Amino acid sequence: MAEYFIINGGKKLEGEITIGVAKNAALKILAASVLSSEPVKFAKLPEIEDISRMKELLFDLGAKFLPDNNLDSSKIKKTNLNYDIASRFRASIVLTGPLLAKFGSVSFPHPGGCTLGKRPIDFFIEGFKALGAKVKRNGDIFTVLAKKLVGNKFVFPVVSVTGTENLMMAATLAAGKTILKNAACEPEIENLAQFLNSLGAKISGAGTSKIEIEGVKNINGGSWNGIPDRIEAGTFIILAVASRGNIKIKNCNPDHLEVLLSLLQKAGANLEIGVDYVIVKPVRNLKAIDVKTREYPGLATDLQAPLTVLLTQASGISLVHETIYDGRLFYTDILNQMGADIIMADPHRVIVRGPSKLRGKKIHSPDIRAGMALIIAAIISQGQSIIDNIYQIDRGYEKIEKRLQSLGADIKRVKS
Repeated sequence: MAEYFIINGGKKLEGEITIGVAKNAALKILAASVLSSEPVKFAKLPEIEDISRMKELLFDLGAKFLPDNNLDSSKIKKTNLNYDIASRFRASIVLTGPLLAKFGSVSFPHPGGCTLGKRPIDFFIEGFKALGAKVKRNGDIFTVLAKKLVGNKFVFPVVSVTGTENLMMAATLAAGKTILKNAACEPEIENLAQFLNSLGAKISGAGTSKIEIEGVKNINGGSWNGIPDRIEAGTFIILAVASRGNIKIKNCNPDHLEVLLSLLQKAGANLEIGVDYVIVKPVRNLKAIDVKTREYPGLATDLQAPLTVLLTQASGISLVHETIYDGRLFYTDILNQMGADIIMADPHRVIVRGPSKLRGKKIHSPDIRAGMALIIAAIISQGQSIIDNIYQIDRGYEKIEKRLQSLGADIKRVKS
C-alpha cells in the first residue's frame, strides 16, 4: 500500500529532538556479525526500512535474531544473496566481504536502492581479486570464490566508504597482513574497526587513510552500543536554521559535523555547540555561502541536499558543488517548481539565488537524502505540499513524521 506525506508549511518549530543510532554504522555492524560464530548483541537498531531489508537478507541466509536483539549467524547455510532483497538497497553489498571471508564464496546481484543506487562496484571486485579471490559474472549476478583469502596491499583509486568497510571485513579472516591505502576515514569506519577488534580482530589505522589488518582465525561474539547518526543530526540542524526554529538537537557528536557547523555559522546561523548537543536559535537573515562536498572530514554529500534548501533562504548567490556522486543535484528541478531560483551550471554544480519564497507543491521523493530535503522545503513553504514515494525517506529516517510533529510541524502520513 502506497503512502505519502501531507505537509502544511509555515509553522513555527521549537523544542528538542533526539538523534538516533547511525544508519550507516548499524548496517555495517549487522554485516560484520556474519564473521562471528557466536551471538552479537545490539543495544539499539534504527527502525528504518534499510535495517529491515538487511535483517531480511540475514534471515534468508539462515541467521536468526534471538531475544534481546541478539543476532546469531552460526546457522547460515547459504551464501547467495536474495536477488529481490539485495537489489533494493545499496548496503547489501557489505555482506559480500564477510560471507566470502567466512565461507569462501558469495553470490550477489548489483546492489540497488534509489536513483543513486546503481553506483560502480569495481572497488569491491578488484579488492577481492587482490586478496586472492576469483570473480565470475553472469548477467547481473556476480560470484566470488576463494578457498582462503590472503592478505595483500590494495590502493583505492578513489576514496570509497563501503569499499573500505567491505575489504576491511574481508581481510579480518584472511591469512597474513592486508594494507588498505587511500582508505575512507568516516567515523562509521573507525567504529566498525573498534567493534571488530572487540570481537578479536586486529585492525589498526581505521579513521586514517592507511588501515592495516592482521588476519585472525576466529571472530568471537560481543556487543555493539551504537553511535549517533551524524547525517540525521546535521539534517535536523539545517532544518532548524532554515525554519528559523528554536530547537535543541540532542545525543549527537558535534565533532563529526565541524565543517557543516562552520559553514552554517558563516551563513549567519546562531548555534550553541555543546559536547553532545547543538542548540539552534532563530535568526532573521542568512547570507549566501559556497559549499563543496568532500570525503570525511569534509562536508558530507548526504547533507548537500538539505543545505541547498537552506541556501534558497539566504540572501545572495551561492554555489553548490557536488563532487562525490553524479546526478545528485537533479532534485533542484523540484525546488524550482516550488519557487526556488536555482540554475544548473553542470551535472555537479548549481547556482542558488536567494532568498526565495517557496510554495507548497505535489512532489516525488527521488532518494533518501533529497526526499528529506524536500520535507524541509515543504515545512518552510507557504501552503500545502504532498510528497509521495516516501519509502525512500523511510529507508533512512525513523518515524520521521512523529518526530517532526513533536517540534510543531504540520505533517501527517496518509495511506492510499
